[in-house]
Amino acid sequence: MSSQFLISLIGWLGAAALVTAYALVSSKRLAGDGAGFQLMNISGAVALAFNSAVNGAWPSAVLNIVWVGIGGVTMFQLARRRQARPETPTH
Repeated sequence: MSSQFLISLIGWLGAAALVTAYALVSSKRLAGDGAGFQLMNISGAVALAFNSAVNGAWPSAVLNIVWVGIGGVTMFQLARRRQARPETPTH
């Protein structure tokens, strides 16, 4: 397997992750403010940023790096909210 094939495959998998995340939110099967959606967005954007950078498509690479940052901030906020919630006893 060539390195160019692997780079292309990573890009296509990233695109698939982003489109799938969008489709799941649009069909209300996934919450837009949930960890699942954010993880799919982050992983897809990382893959596309890598593919874009390797291929010299810098506007796309930067866009996807920003996308990763937005997802990272949102994941941090979700974790903080989860920690702030009082635990409910399980009897």
